Amino acid sequence: MDEAPAGPRTPVTPWVESVFREEHGRLLACLVRRFGDLDLAEEVASEAIEAALVHWPVRGVPARPAAWLLTTARRKAVDRLRRDRAYAARLAVLQVEADRAGPAPPADADGDLPDERLQLFFTCAHPALPAEARGALTLRCLAGLTTPEVARAHLVPSATMAQRIVRAKKKIRQARIPFRVPGADELPARLPGVLQVIYSIFTEGYAASSGPRLQRPGLAEEAIRLARILRRLLPAEREVAGLLALMLLTHARRDARTGPNGEIVLLKDQDRGRWDHTMIEEGLALVPAALTGGPPGPYGVQAAIAALHDEAANLATTDWPQIAALYDVLLALAPSPIVALNRAAAVAMRDGPEAGLVLLDALADEPLLRGHHPYPAARADLLHRLGRLPEAAAAYRQALDLAGTEPERAHLRRRLHAVEPPGPDGTAGP
Repeated sequence: MDEAPAGPRTPVTPWVESVFREEHGRLLACLVRRFGDLDLAEEVASEAIEAALVHWPVRGVPARPAAWLLTTARRKAVDRLRRDRAYAARLAVLQVEADRAGPAPPADADGDLPDERLQLFFTCAHPALPAEARGALTLRCLAGLTTPEVARAHLVPSATMAQRIVRAKKKIRQARIPFRVPGADELPARLPGVLQVIYSIFTEGYAASSGPRLQRPGLAEEAIRLARILRRLLPAEREVAGLLALMLLTHARRDARTGPNGEIVLLKDQDRGRWDHTMIEEGLALVPAALTGGPPGPYGVQAAIAALHDEAANLATTDWPQIAALYDVLLALAPSPIVALNRAAAVAMRDGPEAGLVLLDALADEPLLRGHHPYPAARADLLHRLGRLPEAAAAYRQALDLAGTEPERAHLRRRLHAVEPPGPDGTAGP
């Protein structure tokens, strides 16, 4: 292999890990485009990394390390296909179908890897794949997480995640899911699925579904990184801008959302000086792009709501009328019990707890809210504000039974203690 001029002699292993993490999605996308098989692409990408760990400490880091990795991986793939004729014949069929999507893009101006990650986004989030597999593949292929890391992200054993990923790849092969960007006529129907995968990853990072901590910041940051990539690849798509803005404006509050011992700090009590104002400025700058040029989308509207929260000096000066009006828009765009719940909370801040409680009680029969602890918790808070303490206590107990993380349970226990009369031993009742 011809060696590019070596760069500075730096500690190689951390450097290789950094390059691989940053370039993994682009490398994998190029290999899938060339050979038509995700398994083969992952295997030879890993072999190229192993080769780098052997050669770079001796010869130095190449001037274009990503291109070196791609060349090495391609050669290893060709060697493998020469050894396995049947495998090569099967891949040839896939490659013919991939070529119908159009020629591969040229290399970047600096001669480095072409960026074909957009095709990989749509492959990983294809509607033919099971919902639980889409997020797993996106983290594995585009964020560069290992299978154990993806398993931890989804709170399942490593073996379970490995089987899930294997089944998803098999589905891609058997269903011949194309590695391509949907056409202009397909994009409006397919893009929301990609955005939902990224937002689901972020949501688990922002408010964990279970475990000892309220937040999983690393997972939220991976979702933001994926959205940044997608924003670069689809700069004209307003909902991509909206999703990125929403996540930035929300994640900016991460440090103020918990106290020194991991306890929940409510929005009204947060030290807004601890919010990440650089991140807020970045998010605010994206909101106009998300809301102009056509009818608003759900992520753009949610970003506008988050912006109003972040721009307010405190809870009292928050523009609740505008937030409630935006929830009216969001409910029309994307009707769901969760949106209706959030709208009721905003109306309660605008018009008082009684008005909010009327809206919440109207949602009592929604199946989606029966196992969703924020619903009884929101009712309990409004009942508490209205002085209806026995009813508030019952709602807090219901929320406590449903809460998934220990910080949420601890918070609800404190709220329950505040509304219950003490028992015979001086502690809160059952």
